[in-house]
Amino acid sequence: MTAIKTAMVLAAGLGQRMRPLTDHMPKPMVAVNGRPLIDHVLDRLAEAGVEKAVVNLHWHADVLERHLLGRTRPRIVLSDERGALLETGGGIRKALPELGPDPFFVINADTIWIEGIRPNLAALAEGFDPEAMDIALLVAPIATSIGYDGHGDFLMDGEGRLTPRPERILAPFVYAGAAVVAPRIFAGTPQGPFSLSRLFRQAAEAGRLHGERMEGVWMHVGTPEAVALAEEAIERSKD
Repeated sequence: MTAIKTAMVLAAGLGQRMRPLTDHMPKPMVAVNGRPLIDHVLDRLAEAGVEKAVVNLHWHADVLERHLLGRTRPRIVLSDERGALLETGGGIRKALPELGPDPFFVINADTIWIEGIRPNLAALAEGFDPEAMDIALLVAPIATSIGYDGHGDFLMDGEGRLTPRPERILAPFVYAGAAVVAPRIFAGTPQGPFSLSRLFRQAAEAGRLHGERMEGVWMHVGTPEAVALAEEAIERSKD
């Protein structure tokens, strides 16, 4: 697997659970530890060697667009969804011409974590085998994640293959908002809005959805209250 040089940053969501902070700004502009969430994400991508990041825009798009003018690394390309929100899958499909023919990162603009010994995006890229996988997800153990109170997303077998959580079962891993995706998985997808989770299920059914277990601590910053929890964890990690 050659180095991954491009990324799709999903930044077009409405951020409804983060209100009132998102009444006048997009969720990726909410500050954690003194910096907007999207800058934490773009810094991680730059550290991983990504040269070009496609960022989609919808909610308070002008605010995010003005902020991103100041970024030079990685190089930013905007994918405008002001006219219609395309959801996660549709947003990526629209941006495919900019993302190119090789596997690329997909990352939520509001995901944040404290690194372990080995940088997680580098591990995710190195572990992606295009012969055996269509999608590789960065997954975090729910037991050590901060601000997450759900039932988990995936089960993982001994070879790293992921299975979506069956109903009424607690799954040990949650999707941490970063993935490597082979663009071929979008063949046959519709124009317009659809969720990326549809492609996760499709890859899982084919045995081609794999997971990379995160090192460090993932923080689910989904509400204003969770911002304080994340900042607390970041401060503790400096001790």
